[in-house]
Amino acid sequence: MAELPRIDPEAIENLRSLNPGDNDEFLREIIGIFLEDTPQRIAELETGLAAADTPAFARAAHSIKGSSANLGALRLKQIAEKIEHGSRQDGIGSAVADVALLKTEFAATGAELGKFLKP
Repeated sequence: MAELPRIDPEAIENLRSLNPGDNDEFLREIIGIFLEDTPQRIAELETGLAAADTPAFARAAHSIKGSSANLGALRLKQIAEKIEHGSRQDGIGSAVADVALLKTEFAATGAELGKFLKP
């Protein structure tokens, strides 16, 4: 299976088209919110994992999945989706490696999205 692109250019263009002519202000705002919010959701994942709180863990993964999908962060969405489905089907006992992978992918995604923050 081919590896997904980190960022879907079509999703970025779709966001740009929502507010054309604004010199990417809307896009930068959405990216900024994503970069600010996602670490909080990752912290919720870690807290849910440590407390063995499967519902909270799954909610955090679901939130990351949705926001990643909206922004076109395809790899991050794929990992969050795997974490969410895995937690609902098998519990969270084996999720430590997936959470670590998600954190690494978020760092790489953030670096890629950071390129769009420059006016």
